[in-house]
Amino acid sequence: MKKLVVFLSLFVVSIGFSQIHDPVKWDTSVEKISETEYDLIINASIEKNWHLYSQNVPEDGPIPTSFSFETTNNFEIVSKTSEEKGVTVNDPVFEMKIKYFENKATFKQRIILLSKNAFTINGSVEFMVCDDASCLPPTEVDLTFTIPVASGVNFSANPVDVNENADEISENTKVVETKTPKSKDRSLLTIFIIAFFSGFAALLTPCVFPMIPMTVSFFTKQSKSRAAGIKNAIIYGASIVIIYVVLGLLVSTIFGADALNALSTNVWFNIIFFLLLVIFAVSFLGAFEIVLPSSWGTKVDAQADRGGIIGIFFMALALAIVSFSCTGPIVGTLLVEAAAGGNQIGPIIGMLGFSLALAIPFALFAAFPGWLNSLPKSGGWLNTVKVVLGFLELALAFKFLSNADLVLQLHWLEREVFLAIWIAIFGTLALYLFGKIQLPHDSPSSHISVGRLSLGLLSLTFTIYMIPGLWGAPLNLISAFPPAQHYSESPYGVGFAKTGSFSDASHSDLPEGAHLMPPHNIIAFNDYDKGLAYAKQVNKPIMLDFTGHACVNCRKMEQNVWAKDEILPILKNDVVLISLYVDDKRPLPNGEEIESKLRSGKKLKYIGQKWSEFQTIKYGANAQPFYVLINTNEEKLNEPVAYTPDVTEYHNWLKTGISNFK
Repeated sequence: MKKLVVFLSLFVVSIGFSQIHDPVKWDTSVEKISETEYDLIINASIEKNWHLYSQNVPEDGPIPTSFSFETTNNFEIVSKTSEEKGVTVNDPVFEMKIKYFENKATFKQRIILLSKNAFTINGSVEFMVCDDASCLPPTEVDLTFTIPVASGVNFSANPVDVNENADEISENTKVVETKTPKSKDRSLLTIFIIAFFSGFAALLTPCVFPMIPMTVSFFTKQSKSRAAGIKNAIIYGASIVIIYVVLGLLVSTIFGADALNALSTNVWFNIIFFLLLVIFAVSFLGAFEIVLPSSWGTKVDAQADRGGIIGIFFMALALAIVSFSCTGPIVGTLLVEAAAGGNQIGPIIGMLGFSLALAIPFALFAAFPGWLNSLPKSGGWLNTVKVVLGFLELALAFKFLSNADLVLQLHWLEREVFLAIWIAIFGTLALYLFGKIQLPHDSPSSHISVGRLSLGLLSLTFTIYMIPGLWGAPLNLISAFPPAQHYSESPYGVGFAKTGSFSDASHSDLPEGAHLMPPHNIIAFNDYDKGLAYAKQVNKPIMLDFTGHACVNCRKMEQNVWAKDEILPILKNDVVLISLYVDDKRPLPNGEEIESKLRSGKKLKYIGQKWSEFQTIKYGANAQPFYVLINTNEEKLNEPVAYTPDVTEYHNWLKTGISNFK
């Protein structure tokens, strides 16, 4: 009777709120590989707009999908559960690469039979799914596999270990790789824009800029008419584009899509990229030059004298070789960045943008030589451009070292250390631009130009902007580069997800059971009963915040909505905040384990399961974020809301609930 009442209440509440989600359906089967080997097949059908996370996600990321199997004497598990390629994205909230699946996913577990009798294997899968507006708490589903009778098999032999590569699915299974066209297009456009402006930066280096008048002189002599000059200039520009795009094509072909996709999270690749960019930066700063063998330039120059289309092409190749000491580090950096995006055509798009920016000015000046009179003269400012690029490459290098540190969780390059390095780099750049520091190839100067002064002021401003980040400021302008705020030495940086509680050693005046929630220092409770008792004591309404450590949109609400001037004072002064983490993996205290009211025969083992079931039964919702305003008698003050990125709408919801309390 009790279960019937719970079911009916859930049914009624779910009709009112329509917040109960069940976007993943699971089914199982078995696949015979040999007389003694089977694959347990687990298929997940995922509703549109929802995604299921991989088995392998970085620490402090979302809850991964995990499988468990009840072992018996009838079989033996071989290696790890394999999965499809899925989709890997750079998540801006967790600031890490995260792999997930859309539409459907297939997992395989290889087993070896130890018995010829038919038997059943019981297992379970724990998983988490999210869409663009909410995440669901970790859910556990039972799995069952039926193994048929094995006849004519000798089980006395030792089983052979197969399927050692746990990251690749069996060849007998059709793999469907899901796509995300919109995010991919956006990523490729970003690569193109960055590469395009990098091409203009390369144009202003001392190896490339002086080549413009030489090129114009060459075409002026070769072209017998204006029309021929324009034609040759177009061929020349197209040749530059072809040379660099072929370079990007070679990188994509040699490495392949899988290898490029692995670059961003592979520790050794990130360390190699770090060292490579440091070498490029030191070269730009004047320690040495990276040059190609001189014999290459001699042979190419000889071919350029042949004239015609072939001669023009080799003239473009000669430009690429002669200017390599300046363009090489920029091209190398672009290829590294494009490849680290995991997109196979990223290097091609990068080289297309770079070569277009490089080719257009050369082609235009070759076609219209009179424009040369408007160009500034070569001089020491070209070396200044080169040095500035060196400082930028040095700063970028530490992003790759930070990636390696985050993957290994060494905590050697935490947020404060990273920012201190960047402050030192850009502060030194400002001193250089102000003329306080001179490098080997600088020309002596008694004054600095207005442009150099402006760039120095910009660098100094950026340096000062980063300094508060050492004490926990969010630094939204560069949030994609330094480690997340919880990856920090600061006591407020060590988040709840890492320690199980927030550090409040310096706040002994806080109510019992409360803590300061970073980064806004809102007094919050993680225990419903303690928060309710405090609300009765101070006679304030309660805001229940059903959230999760791995909930992307929960963090978005906290960072982009709660931080606003019209919201933050209300959360600090006008309500009692109770944040209930539905994915809290800490076990319930001894004696507090209770039977699940939603899943017959199951016990609630974790704190997160307790709050997840509480949300589902009490409010008919199982997605996060989910916000409820109640009074001290636990009655709703207005209708609950979910993900609400509109600050005005969220503010009105808060004010309505609080006014109903009064």
